[in-house]
Amino acid sequence: MTYQLAKTVLVTDTDYGAVLLDERRGRYFGLNTTGLFVLRALLDGDADRAAERVAERFAVPEATARDDVDQLVGRLTERGLLVPVRGTK
Repeated sequence: MTYQLAKTVLVTDTDYGAVLLDERRGRYFGLNTTGLFVLRALLDGDADRAAERVAERFAVPEATARDDVDQLVGRLTERGLLVPVRGTK
């Protein structure tokens, strides 16, 4: 599945990753450098490709990378920060 940031979300890089600001709710969500790598991989492709990139970058089994990607997607979507792009698998 392909994802995009919600329209009300701004991302600011920090020395330690990034901060996502949901302007609608006035809430912040922090990502470490690994989380930011995963988010960028998600936004550049889809969840499957993001898991492949994580596995390659961090030398972990693809199943582990997939679980990590799925966990981050779950956290971001339940907070309304990340939304699926309609018409994608």
